[in-house]
Amino acid sequence: MKQKISDKLLKLYCTFLYLGLLPFAPGTFGTLGAVIPYYFISEFKTIPYLITIIIFALTSIYITNQSMRFYKSDDPGEIVIDEACGYLFTMFMVPFNWGNVLIGFLLFRFFDILKPYPIRKIERLRDGYGIILDDVLAGIYSNIVLLLIIRL
Repeated sequence: MKQKISDKLLKLYCTFLYLGLLPFAPGTFGTLGAVIPYYFISEFKTIPYLITIIIFALTSIYITNQSMRFYKSDDPGEIVIDEACGYLFTMFMVPFNWGNVLIGFLLFRFFDILKPYPIRKIERLRDGYGIILDDVLAGIYSNIVLLLIIRL
């Protein structure tokens, strides 16, 4: 059966430009892919950056909800837009340099995998809400630690 263009666009978005279709470590590659949009929005002032990532997260929830019909899992590995959202929250108010990019990446992957309270609980929300919001919270945790590291 031929896919509609709208279905292809949904998959393009939720797999973050098809990074989620890579055969190994799609979440890691989804996070790495987020370095590119971070580079472009890192110069935004605080409020525009925050508005941008909130709109991105809300759009990602909506599109992930629409995309769930393609997948046979509650949290499909192919959907990596959540990692991109989480990483952009990690880098909020963090100046762009490669050291910060690397530390932010490692912190986000740490919190995303470990899922300390209440991240695991939020992950249980249905559909796109749980998929996106647990990574947003992992990004917020990572951001707090990263900002502390930078200030020390």
